Amino acid sequence: MNIMNNNFSSIEEMRGKLHNSQLHTRSMDSLPNGQKLSFQEVLQKTKVPDGSQGLRFSKHANQRLQSRNIDLSKAQLERLEQGTNKAREKGIRESLVMVDDLAFIVNVKNNTVVTAVNDSDEGVFTNIDGAVIG
Repeated sequence: MNIMNNNFSSIEEMRGKLHNSQLHTRSMDSLPNGQKLSFQEVLQKTKVPDGSQGLRFSKHANQRLQSRNIDLSKAQLERLEQGTNKAREKGIRESLVMVDDLAFIVNVKNNTVVTAVNDSDEGVFTNIDGAVIG
């Protein structure tokens, strides 16, 4: 999946677009028997469970992906999310997440990829408090 060509800045945005297209085909504010749902019930149906909100990519990270011709596959993106979740479980705030030959700096609290590197020229990473190799 080429994030830049699809104009999605995050998995969450992509899920939102998909979810919105599904909302146009069916209404979530009523039940099959015609009864209306409360606002709270509709909110609960649309809410994404904690920890699975999806990664966002900062503007800088998107620029790095594009300038370095990094094209993430769906499997790599899933592994990046899994690595971020592992970092969260260990209490890491700023993590280096390695996926294949790609390195990502992720702000775990904000679920945001800050930058991406695919070459070994930039082998020094600062301001991280943990690393996940997956």
